[in-house]
Amino acid sequence: MPCVSFAQNTEIVNRGTIPCMNAGLIHLALGFVGCCWLYAFPSRSRLREHFALPEEPCSDFWVHLFCTSCAICQESRELKNRGADPSISWLSNVEKWSREKVTPPIVVPGMIR
Repeated sequence: MPCVSFAQNTEIVNRGTIPCMNAGLIHLALGFVGCCWLYAFPSRSRLREHFALPEEPCSDFWVHLFCTSCAICQESRELKNRGADPSISWLSNVEKWSREKVTPPIVVPGMIR
């Protein structure tokens, strides 16, 4: 279900500040009225900021408006490719990285003038 994948992605992207359950329930509720993309597209923007990814071929707003499910799958795949496992919690990922002595795969953006 897209709301589950979205919730898992959101917990990782927000570094555990938004619990998986909360994100999933909000996404599900908004999905019933056809507005889940309104809640989902800012998460995609945060993901791009974390990894310094370009906003191409169109803005996050349009990607989520026209195909939220595809966008969520893409975001999950990006997290996995970068070393984060969305299927486990943020804390479990941090513990895993600590055990493996790996730096978390989050890019800290540089200063912009």
